[in-house]
Amino acid sequence: MALIKYDWILALISICFCISSFGNGANDVANSYATSVAARTLTMPQVGFLSAITEFVGAVALGNRVTNTIKNGIISIDRFEGNPGSLMLAMACAEFGNAIWLLTATTLGFPVSTTQTIVGALIGVGIAADSKVAWAWDTGSVSQVAASWAVAPCLAACFAALIFATIKFAILERKDPFSVAMKAIPFYLAFTSAVLALFIVVEAPTAPSLEEFGAGNAVGIVLGVFFGVLAIAYIFFVPYFHRRLVKQDARIKFYHIPLGPLLWKDDPWVYFPAKADGPFIINYYESAHDNQISTDTLDHVSNNGSDREVTTADTSALEKANPLVVPTARTRVLEPEERFLTPTRDLPLAHPSRLWSWTKYLLLQGVTRDCVSHTSAHLQATHARAKHYDNRVEHLYTYAQVASAMLMSIAHGSNDVANAIGPWAAAYSTYKANAVATKVPTPVWTLVIAGLLLGAGFWFYGYKIVRAMGNRITQLSPSRGFSMELGAAITVLLASRLGLPVSTTQCVTGATVGVALMNFDLKAVNWRQIAFIFSGWVLTLPCAGLISGLVMGMALNTPHL
Repeated sequence: MALIKYDWILALISICFCISSFGNGANDVANSYATSVAARTLTMPQVGFLSAITEFVGAVALGNRVTNTIKNGIISIDRFEGNPGSLMLAMACAEFGNAIWLLTATTLGFPVSTTQTIVGALIGVGIAADSKVAWAWDTGSVSQVAASWAVAPCLAACFAALIFATIKFAILERKDPFSVAMKAIPFYLAFTSAVLALFIVVEAPTAPSLEEFGAGNAVGIVLGVFFGVLAIAYIFFVPYFHRRLVKQDARIKFYHIPLGPLLWKDDPWVYFPAKADGPFIINYYESAHDNQISTDTLDHVSNNGSDREVTTADTSALEKANPLVVPTARTRVLEPEERFLTPTRDLPLAHPSRLWSWTKYLLLQGVTRDCVSHTSAHLQATHARAKHYDNRVEHLYTYAQVASAMLMSIAHGSNDVANAIGPWAAAYSTYKANAVATKVPTPVWTLVIAGLLLGAGFWFYGYKIVRAMGNRITQLSPSRGFSMELGAAITVLLASRLGLPVSTTQCVTGATVGVALMNFDLKAVNWRQIAFIFSGWVLTLPCAGLISGLVMGMALNTPHL
C-alpha cells in the first residue's frame, strides 16, 4: 500500500530531482566540452546541441536500470528499517542539498564533482538521522573521496602530459610538422576511438563487468574499432584534410567529409560550398585578451539595431615586441544582453519586437556568451608563456578532440545521471511499496527526464563552468585539448578498474595542468584559478552535507500538534 500521507514529500523531492539534474548538466556536463570551446574547436551553440544529444543518449541508452539508493553505501540503511517515511524524508533532504549546492557552485564558477556532492548530502543526512557513516578507508568511503582530490588530478596530469609529449616531440617540434601530422593523424583518430570504445564497454552501467564480458571479447572490440576507424580515416578523412589544408580550398567544410575519395580530384564538386575567398582554417592562437570597448561604441551598435560583432585591436604581437607585425582587428562577440535586449530597450514593454528580443534572450543567452575572451593582464601573461604551433596541425586534432568530448559526455550521462535519480528513486519506490530498499528499479521515463534536463542545464547555465575550466587555466589549442580529454578518459577508466572514486571534474583539471606544464614553465599555469577550483572541491562535502543535514535535523525535530 502506498504511503499516501507522504505524497507531499514525493512532490518536493521530484522538484529537487529536476533541479539536481539541471545543476548536474550546468556543472558537470561543461567539463566534457570546456576545452573544446576554449581551444576554438567548437562554438557554444554547437556544444549546446551536441551536449543535449550525447547526454540524452548516455542517460537513456546506457543509464543504469537499477539504482543504488545510498550512493557508495556511504551511510547505513539500517537506521531507516521499519520507518519508510523517514527514508523518504532523508532522501528528499539529500536531494535538496544536492540541488542547492550544485546551483550555488555553478553560479560561483566552482567546477565540482556531482558524485561527491550527493555523497556529501547523504553524509549530512546520515549524521542528522544518527546513521552510521563510512569514514574509514573502504570502497567509496569519505576517506577515499578526500584522497581523490589529489590522486585523480595527479594521475590525469601524468597521462595527459605523456600524450601531449608524444604529439609535441614526434610532430609539433619537427622540422616539417604538418607532413608528419598528416601521416600520424589517422592513427591518433583510431587510437582515440579504441580507448573510448573500451571506456564505454567497461564503464557503461548496463554493460557486464569485464570479467563477465571476457577479456578476449573486449580486446576484439578494441582492435575492431581501431582498424575500422583507421580505414575510415584513410578513406574519408585524409582526402578531406588534403583538399582543405594542402590545397587550401576554403569551400570545404566538415560536412564534406563523406565525399571522401572524390576530394582527390583537381576541382571536385561539393554540396553547400563555403565562400571560396574565405579562410580555410581559423587562427587557434588568436589572442583571447579583450580590451574593454567603450560604452559609446555599444550604444552606437544598439542604436542601429544591429546584431553585429564589434572588433577591437589585437595588440598581442606588439606586446611580444615584434615591430614587424601590425595589430589586426579581432572580433569581439557581443554578450546576449547587448545583442538581444539593448537594441529594443527604448520600445514599450508590450511591443512585439521587444517581446521577441526577450524570447531570444531567454532561450539563447546560455549559448551565445563569450567563454573565450578575458580582460585579465595576468592571464594574458600566462597565455604568452605557451608556444604556438602550426594552425594546420592544430586543425587536424580538432576532430579527435570533438570525438573524445562527445564520448566523454555520453559516459557522463550514463554514469552520473544516477546522482540525481538515486535519492528520488529511493523515495518513489518507498512511497509505492511502503518498504525500505537498497536497490530499486529505475523507470525509463525518469532517465528520459534526467537526460533532457542534463542537456538543458548546459544550454542555459553551463557557460559559467566552461569559462572556469577553459583558458582561464592556460593557453588552449586543439592538440592540447585532445591530450587533456584523452588523458582524463584514460584516468577514469583506470581508476574504475582499481576501485578509486575519481571525479571527471578533477581528472579534466589535472589533465589541463599536466599539459600546461609541458611548456616547461610553471608560469604557464594560472595557479590562482587552480586554487579557486580546488577550494570548490574541498567545500563540496561540508557545504552539501551542512545544507542537507540542517534541513533533515529541523524536519526531524520540528514541534507538531
